[in-house]
Amino acid sequence: MQKTVLITGASRGIGRAAALAFAKKGYRVIGLYNKSTAKAESLKAEIASLGASVEMLAADVADYAAVEAAVRQAEGKLGRVDVLVANAGVSLVKQINDTTEAEWDRLFDVNAKGTFNAVKAVVQGMIDKKWGRIITVSSVWGEVGASCEVAYSASKAAVIGFTTALAKELAPSGITVNCVAPGVIDTDMNACFTGEERAALEADIPACRYGTPEEVAEAMLFLASEGSGYVTGQVLGVNGGFK
Repeated sequence: MQKTVLITGASRGIGRAAALAFAKKGYRVIGLYNKSTAKAESLKAEIASLGASVEMLAADVADYAAVEAAVRQAEGKLGRVDVLVANAGVSLVKQINDTTEAEWDRLFDVNAKGTFNAVKAVVQGMIDKKWGRIITVSSVWGEVGASCEVAYSASKAAVIGFTTALAKELAPSGITVNCVAPGVIDTDMNACFTGEERAALEADIPACRYGTPEEVAEAMLFLASEGSGYVTGQVLGVNGGFK
């Protein structure tokens, strides 16, 4: 039976790669994005050209009412969500004494609360069907922390705690909940580094290179598959051995 996947932060980076990967596997794709309208429309056209059903809708994941409205609208056309990829996220590179309260709140509103909002919008449908796959996105920094990225690391650590607790809660309903924790991936989020900084990072990665969004998407496909039914509450590092 054809399934429907909801991907937040779908217009670029890992979200875009995931949307294309799921479309190529025959999923109906619902993508949420915040401001990147041109990129979202381009992605929608590319997915449609693959013969997949697709809806791309604007919604700030920090706003539950906006997320729920977008999901209900898309589900009316493509059916209830079977797989959630809660991918939307923002980053911040700042020392803690330079981090403002507003910046801290925004990181948690998008990275942690946004994950909750996406889950909240789809989980009842999964419970009703006694089947579902929820995939959250943290970071290697959510596991081990990063100097000058305290707020970001803390928000991504919250995603891991949310995931492991939710996995226990939903397991009796036939729903798996797992987390993908990417390492240094070649996306816009990491484009802030200079060439020298990038070279230094690559030197610290055992695989000696940045990862690609497509490699993260492949991990998501596994966690969404029927074959992953006994895998839940896990954090899957896609990091080239970097810790």
